[in-house]
Amino acid sequence: MSNNSNMKLFEVFIRSRRGLDHKHVGSLHAEDAEQALEYARDVYTRRSEGVSIWVVNSSDICASQESDCESFYDPLDDKPYRHATHYQLPKKVKNM
Repeated sequence: MSNNSNMKLFEVFIRSRRGLDHKHVGSLHAEDAEQALEYARDVYTRRSEGVSIWVVNSSDICASQESDCESFYDPLDDKPYRHATHYQLPKKVKNM
């Protein structure tokens, strides 16, 4: 068993089917990305749930805070054409 001081926190993303996006499914500790990928395969895809796995070192993720969301969308309020609410998707289009 490894020393806990060498362990890094990784975020795990799984794509359930081809053509869909990856979804965050959880976190795990590992020494490196290869070990994290092995652990993620063992823990999160035991029943062949996914076709693709991403593991990302948590320290490499740069994320906004929920309290910042208004600053992202304020400039768009005067540009309704940028919102996809007025478009009708054909019935053949799936997974959007």
